[in-house]
Amino acid sequence: MCGIVGIISHGPVNQSLYDAMSVLQHRGQDAAGIVTVEGNRLSLRKDNGLVRDVFQTRHMLKLRGRMGIGHVRYPTAGCASSAESQPFFVNSPYGISLAHNGNLTNVEQLTRDLFVEDLRHINTGSDSEVLLNVFAHELEKTRKLRLDEQDVFKAVRGVHRRCRGAYAAVALITGYGIVGFRDPHGIRPVVFGKRETAEGVEVMIASESVSLDVLGFELVRDLEPGEAVFVDNTGKITTAQCADEPKLTPCLFEFVYLARPDSIIDNISVYKARLRMGERLAEKVRRERPDHDIDVIIPIPDTSRTSALQMANLLGVKYREGFIKNRYVGRTFIMPGQILRQRSVKQKLNAIDLEFRGKNVMLVDDSIVRGTTSQQIIQMAREAGARKVYFASAAPPVRYPNVYGIDMPAAEELIGHGRDERQIGEAIGADWLVYQDIEDLVEAVRYGNRRIAEFDASVFTGRYVTGDIDQPYLDRVAARRNDQAKAAVDGDDAESDAGSGDIGLHNSA
Repeated sequence: MCGIVGIISHGPVNQSLYDAMSVLQHRGQDAAGIVTVEGNRLSLRKDNGLVRDVFQTRHMLKLRGRMGIGHVRYPTAGCASSAESQPFFVNSPYGISLAHNGNLTNVEQLTRDLFVEDLRHINTGSDSEVLLNVFAHELEKTRKLRLDEQDVFKAVRGVHRRCRGAYAAVALITGYGIVGFRDPHGIRPVVFGKRETAEGVEVMIASESVSLDVLGFELVRDLEPGEAVFVDNTGKITTAQCADEPKLTPCLFEFVYLARPDSIIDNISVYKARLRMGERLAEKVRRERPDHDIDVIIPIPDTSRTSALQMANLLGVKYREGFIKNRYVGRTFIMPGQILRQRSVKQKLNAIDLEFRGKNVMLVDDSIVRGTTSQQIIQMAREAGARKVYFASAAPPVRYPNVYGIDMPAAEELIGHGRDERQIGEAIGADWLVYQDIEDLVEAVRYGNRRIAEFDASVFTGRYVTGDIDQPYLDRVAARRNDQAKAAVDGDDAESDAGSGDIGLHNSA
């Protein structure tokens, strides 16, 4: 899970990119980067850290130009090294920069093909660099000094033929414009919008619609699966379907946890979907325990608030804010490494004893992934004086790894893997555990867009919509990307990584 943005404006674009990335900060807190272009001169700043920490005034002054792309990252594949922060850049052809959200499932084969057949070298362990080089090679096939939009769309078609997995990407082609494209399954979200100014139309491509809202852009629509949008230097927008057999199967977990509630993804309001998740949870509680003894429903901030409030309303139970969140601690789910996640829970949340003391409390969270946070929060509720602690998850049990860009690489790290719901409840210390049924979750989300026949729900069902995932592949991914592997890689990088800092890039095309 990462956040991408690209803007073509009639004035300096650096501040707009910064603001959009700040709005998308929930999608990645490990690293941030911006590339802008003025004439044929590219300027790049990227490093580890939050947007506010990576970009100081001295950096912003160097990011000149009215066209640029940005990225916020958390490390799904690879490591937390700033060497793998994005955007990535290749000089040939034309000078191309790219930012990517997702994960390529055939990255090993692509890396070999790029070296053996395309004579291109990959310098990092990031699949985003692989995606960039595939796109660059396909664009190089045009052998033209001057590009047009059809050349760009032809290159995206080549990307779709070669790349498997999930990818929502934005690329800056120096001297020409910005292209955004989405994989043929539409797993990761990407939208585009425009705003009218006195100088003319300005265009923005981004992971979520909320970033358009904040900057005053009007949402045009989501990119369709397999579709590309090209915005030239003048702001002219052209779109084309570039996949042979596109099928919309967006990620269900985006609606559960990843996206902001004020975003609209594939014509579905994330906020409304989470309200319906709360309704379905309330219905399940009524079915299982019509004579329940819940005194108060308390959300685990922030993502579960919407579902918890609706659940409380329908059950006729008090809703209370029982945990106060320290907003200067990042989201524990997307922190690299189990030790860091464990350490941050008590730094992140503090219980208000008065809301727990002597009560039967129903805690509501969006999901239970590794179980570490849930276990510690339940213990905090008991220490605050709760008589009984019940726990409800707005999502079904997470039992399978994710291979499309969410940090769930190893099945053995998931508390739901190999356990039934009773065993999970015992493991996290809950007196009663209520999970959302998968059918109810799908219906809660799909209610907003009946055109969607299927979602990528692989973390719940074990079915991978791209059709190319088998157990040997999952075993290889787990070996490379589990917490132990990440800790080893990050330890090595800590000694060798000097940071990427500011890089001035010049392209004479």
